[in-house]
Amino acid sequence: MKSGTVITSPHNPKVKSLLSLEKPRERRRQQQFVIEGKKEITLALKAGYRIGNLFYCVDILPEKDLLSLGIDDKFLVPVTQEVFDKIAIRENSGGVVAVAEMKPHRLEDIHLSTNPLVLILEGVEKPGNLGAILRTSDAAAVDAVIICDPQTDFYNPNVVRSSLGCLFTCQIASATNEETIRWVRRHQLRIYCTYLKASKRYTETDFTLPSAIVMGTEATGLSDDWVKASDANIIIPMLGTIDSLNVSNAAAIVTFEACRQRGFKVPAKA
Repeated sequence: MKSGTVITSPHNPKVKSLLSLEKPRERRRQQQFVIEGKKEITLALKAGYRIGNLFYCVDILPEKDLLSLGIDDKFLVPVTQEVFDKIAIRENSGGVVAVAEMKPHRLEDIHLSTNPLVLILEGVEKPGNLGAILRTSDAAAVDAVIICDPQTDFYNPNVVRSSLGCLFTCQIASATNEETIRWVRRHQLRIYCTYLKASKRYTETDFTLPSAIVMGTEATGLSDDWVKASDANIIIPMLGTIDSLNVSNAAAIVTFEACRQRGFKVPAKA
């Protein structure tokens, strides 16, 4: 295993290309994004993501420690500590950063289990919330996370970072409300919307059958599209002054209630 000459300048073309991916426009144009950390890169490879250049800091990570990744030598890019500090966002990325190719995230690519549990978000206000929800979804073995916003940037660095690699372990898709509602009905999932009006407590809702839990944004809640399509509206009782939780917290509470009702068992694959 032998990589190229150690890069010592942050002005190197390969480094500049990586840094350009901090901008959403460049990510979309190049259809590439950045992954930090060996664990996250390993999960991405396992999920079938194609890795391009892999930058590693020669002062932190010996080249032999990259053998398990199976990356072709020609894509290994050794860099100095100074350069690595320029390209790494996280403090604990372990000395390795990779450039990966994006994947399409279509509804028709989702494979459901025999008793699906799907989490649907109507827009996401903050990338960190999406990352946290993906961690919850992995922990709860949710079938899929669907974002009803075709412009969702799953590869925002804050999503990649805050998901701790769960971006690569969860099935994800983005679509419009209309497309998602049709998809849910085609798969005969019951729609449970978190909604303040005409709602019953989430603990009184039966999640044991194929279910889709739908959450809106903290600012505006759910649109009429989902309220009209809903089989039942559910609520998390608020005992204090404020009337809502952070959406990632709310998603975790309702999702794990569904898991509890299902006996914390992962449904068989269809």
